[in-house]
Amino acid sequence: MLGWSILRAARTRPGHVTAFCNALTRAEVDGVTAGIDLDDEPAVRELFAREKPRLIVNCAGVCDVGTCEQSPDFAHVVNVEGTRVLLAHAPADARIVHCSSDHVFSGDGGPYDESSPTDPISVYGRTRVAAEQLVLARPNTLVIRAGLWIGPSSTGRIGHLDWLRDRTRRGLPMTIVADEHRSAVWAEDAARRVWELARSSVTGIRHVVASRIISRPELARFLVEKFAIGAQFDLETRAQRMERSSTPHLGKLALVTRFTDALAAPLPPVVPS
Repeated sequence: MLGWSILRAARTRPGHVTAFCNALTRAEVDGVTAGIDLDDEPAVRELFAREKPRLIVNCAGVCDVGTCEQSPDFAHVVNVEGTRVLLAHAPADARIVHCSSDHVFSGDGGPYDESSPTDPISVYGRTRVAAEQLVLARPNTLVIRAGLWIGPSSTGRIGHLDWLRDRTRRGLPMTIVADEHRSAVWAEDAARRVWELARSSVTGIRHVVASRIISRPELARFLVEKFAIGAQFDLETRAQRMERSSTPHLGKLALVTRFTDALAAPLPPVVPS
């Protein structure tokens, strides 16, 4: 979802961008050069011996919270070991921008800025924290955290918008967590901000924030109406979801920033005030 949005945004900007996706991706994505898995160390070593990028934007990761809970070793290999391999073999003078997540926080406190202590409640969140620590130990790196990116996906199935569309099209039931609140931004806006930050001299951690947070039901109702999806869904609480599927969900996660420059300006929320 992130990688495809960032690639689409790159087409509107000057400069050459080479894109790679998961080696097992079934359908070829327009604009992607080849597939590679970051946990395949010999392949990554050969890639960077051949390519000499000045800037690397890393969007790789297994992001499904339920999958990470069920397969924590797999989550670690992809999200942490893959990041280690990339850092180990990237050109020493390359700038690396790592796309992380607001899942490094629980949503049970906050608001959360770049200096807030991390407190993940899921395997996914803990792997994101571990990967961030690896990235930040290297010079000329930037970790970007954001909430929900809302927009179309390359497969037509992933991301909140296409999830609503796909399950409605197939007549499948949908249940949304009622007491989860996130910073939801349009994917196009977030991708442009990533490129602006990537091509700046900013290092450390930056949050991509919206001017307000919204609940999952509020977001779903807005998208259903805006895109005429016709979806019907049920609601359940975080506690009910955890009891039913053992999948932890974030609480009221207000992602904010302590910076005041133009690259820290809040993006418009998906649901207008």
